[in-house]
Amino acid sequence: MYPKILFSILLSMQLLQAGEYAIISNKSIRTLSKSQIKAIYLKKLTIIDDKKIIPINLDSRNILREKFNKEFLHISLTKLKTYWIKQHYLGHRPPLSFKSQKSVKKFIEQVDASIGYIELKNINKNLSIVYKWSD
Repeated sequence: MYPKILFSILLSMQLLQAGEYAIISNKSIRTLSKSQIKAIYLKKLTIIDDKKIIPINLDSRNILREKFNKEFLHISLTKLKTYWIKQHYLGHRPPLSFKSQKSVKKFIEQVDASIGYIELKNINKNLSIVYKWSD
């Protein structure tokens, strides 16, 4: 009997921690595929519809950044750092990073063709959802 109760409690805790997230833009970009998002964040895809795309990350210690990397980039933070060190010598810089979802939202609202990721509950009418995912 106790294992069933413990299992139910653990399952409930996991469901409470599950979240919904969105890749967002300021209505200048409508939809993107997972492969396009990965290419944008690795700076392999930089222009869409004649617009220079500006990808925005959260700080590397942010849990949502970890979820984003797992969902889209499929690469550890260590390997990602190595990738950007190599890219630096080729003249490529990593995406900008911000400390909070609020600052990501504010930047995206003000800068055309910028994209970022935040929790779905933080979306407002000034933002366009280009991709949604959950854990």
